[in-house]
Amino acid sequence: MDALAPPPMPGWLVKTERRRGRGALSNPAGRFEPHSRERFDDGWLELDDLPAFRTSVTVEKPRTIINRNDSPDVGFDRSINPYRGCEHGCVYCFARPTHAYQGLSAGLDFETKLFAKPDAPELLAKELSKPGYEPRTIALGINTDGYQPIEREWRLTRRILEVLRDFGHPVGIVTKSALVVRDLDILAPMAEKGLVKVALSITTLDAKLARLMEPRAATPARRLDTLRRLSEAGVPTAVLVAPVIPAVTDAEMERILDAAAAAGVSEAGYVMLRVPLEIRDLFREWLLTHFPDRYRHVLSLLKELHGGREYDSTFGQRMTGSGPYAWTLARRFEIAVERLGLNRRPTRLSTRHFTRPPQKGEQLSLFGEGA
Repeated sequence: MDALAPPPMPGWLVKTERRRGRGALSNPAGRFEPHSRERFDDGWLELDDLPAFRTSVTVEKPRTIINRNDSPDVGFDRSINPYRGCEHGCVYCFARPTHAYQGLSAGLDFETKLFAKPDAPELLAKELSKPGYEPRTIALGINTDGYQPIEREWRLTRRILEVLRDFGHPVGIVTKSALVVRDLDILAPMAEKGLVKVALSITTLDAKLARLMEPRAATPARRLDTLRRLSEAGVPTAVLVAPVIPAVTDAEMERILDAAAAAGVSEAGYVMLRVPLEIRDLFREWLLTHFPDRYRHVLSLLKELHGGREYDSTFGQRMTGSGPYAWTLARRFEIAVERLGLNRRPTRLSTRHFTRPPQKGEQLSLFGEGA
């Protein structure tokens, strides 16, 4: 036996019937909770009668909507997340641990107990209107997907795009959803002014595997079709091979890039699997359940990537890892990108169209705003 931690106990898992269509297999207490609870059948409670996990949405009222960051690992310093939690249910999602701040689990709670920010468009307009605001590209849908299924009803992402369009403000979108094409009537005119680009992340081309990892995200085929439709409409597109899961999806990198290039993308990137905090145990449960034969091999490769640990949060290391395996993957990516002609002219969004539109109730000067 090697030094890897023992596999998680099967008794921790929620019954399949209660979590059907979900990514996580359990619902452990959040890391800030004073007590850890586990349901078990003591003869008085029939666990089989417990209801299935259903999606609920709670209204959240933040004071501001633009989040700031100074991470050197990402190409933006501000972002907007109209939702908290994500129904896509990606088992590897790096945002899962944030649900602990709500007193909820990073497991099934993250993908079933969602939060929406209905005032987000108005808050955005207010922040963009502040004197001295300097426009730079806003990343939309970075922490949780702005086009997750509840967007069909809440339409917050669309309303945010309308505000950005009216202000002439650049935005970069990352999603796994085909719903983004609903907003082509906004995105295409913005693209003509250099105000938008859209990236879709594709983890695998295997529909069955995608269903296990990302149960409520668009299928790989639909994501490729979405890239094609966006590209044909003149919207700059990119593909993210993300995350790359060692010994599970890593062999698909070139095929994903080939398929995305055929769909019209001009840029590509990749990110290695990250398993910080609660994600580590959630991913282990998933891996042991679906790929028991690869369990120790995958964890061994993760440790090789991060200097003997399964995760290293150091800037410059956390996205790509280090060591021979990381080097090999980086070279494979570079060779494929060069062969396909990707990343030759990175899309640079423009801020020259930014303007503060007249606010409701304001009266324009008879001779122009500057008169």
